[in-house]
Order: sequence, then C-alpha cells, then structure tokens
Amino acid sequence: MRSFPLPIALTARLSPVVVLAAAGWALSSGPLAAPQAAENRPAEKTRPQSASAPSRTQVPKTYTAAPAPCDSVAAKSVKSLVPGARTAGKEIPSTDAKLRRTCSWNALEGYEYRWLDVSFEVLESDDAAERSYRGRLEEKSGGGPVPGLGDVAYSVVNLTTEDKQQTREGVVVARASNALVIVTYNGSDFESKKAPGTDEINKGAIKAAKEAVAALEAARD
Repeated sequence: MRSFPLPIALTARLSPVVVLAAAGWALSSGPLAAPQAAENRPAEKTRPQSASAPSRTQVPKTYTAAPAPCDSVAAKSVKSLVPGARTAGKEIPSTDAKLRRTCSWNALEGYEYRWLDVSFEVLESDDAAERSYRGRLEEKSGGGPVPGLGDVAYSVVNLTTEDKQQTREGVVVARASNALVIVTYNGSDFESKKAPGTDEINKGAIKAAKEAVAALEAARD
C-alpha cells in the first residue's frame, strides 16, 4: 500500500431597530397645543409598539454535526472501489471535527492504484451551504449535475499527466440542506502509465457520494 500525492478538494461561515412611540405627541408638543392644557392634563401612558424590523429568530439547522466519515461507505463498496484497502479507512485530523470530517482509503494492488476521500462539511445555514457549493463549482471545469443526489449535486472528471503517468480523478459535490458532501475518487495504472476510464471513475465517485449522503441523512438529529 502506498499513498499518492494528489490534491484533495476539502472548505464558509444582524443591528437591532428600536421604534419609539409616544401617544398624543401632536397635541402636547405641536404648534397648536395650549400650554395650560398641556400642564393640567394628566400624563398619558404610552403603549409599547412592536418593532417593524424582520424577526431575527434563527432558523434551526437541519444538520448540526458531521457524521463519522469512515462509516459512510459500506465495506463492500470500499473493496470494490479501492481493492486492497483497509475497509476501516483513515480519518484525517480536522480543526473542528464536529463540523468538518474526512475519511480516506487508498491502496496499490499490483500496479493498479486507487484513492477515495469522503468529506462532510456542516455550515451555519442552507444559504451558506449553497454559497459554498457554488464556489466549489466555480473551481471546476466541465462535468454536470447529478440528479437525485441531495438537494443538488455536481460531478466532474479530469485527466492529468505527470512524468508520462496518467491519473484520472472524479469529484462529486452534493448539498443537502446546510451540509456539503465532497467525494474525490481517482486512479492510475503504474504499469501501463494509463488512467482508468472516465466512466469507471465517474460512476465510482457517484456511488460513494450516494452512500455518504444517505449516511448524513441517517445521522440527522
């Protein structure tokens, strides 16, 4: 087993308005008010009026914590996608494990190398997650939507060549309410120097993404 240094797509985070109301102001302070009447009239109590500013009540988040990423893909799927890898996977340390978690599987079997990453990112709101989702798409070229995966999802596959060695990488980004699921799947053949086909990598990444989104939904509070 050996690691293969490849980029991994992994990361987004109101002034009160006070309304004062004083009943009878025009009668007691206006230009037509009589001074004596103002002095003799008993003080009037003002009624509080509700502010017209929008309510600042925070909408409850659908997801409050990231699920265990190494449990998000079934063992049989790991064996199929990453032959020779330990099905337990390896969780990558995070600065905030409650909101961002990633698991990695990689192995070299014979001359065939495969790498799979599954990441979860929980944001403050659906809007924040949507902004992050769109920002990630701007970094990618090509690809297309993945129907029926989360609220919205996108996949892209790219081929790179370094020292005549080809590597094909597929990335799936899915948003489910206020959470993102990011899957990276790539492979190489170190004997032929060729990369696996686009269809194989794309389908593999989507398969892992579907299981990861299901795991996210199952772990919902």
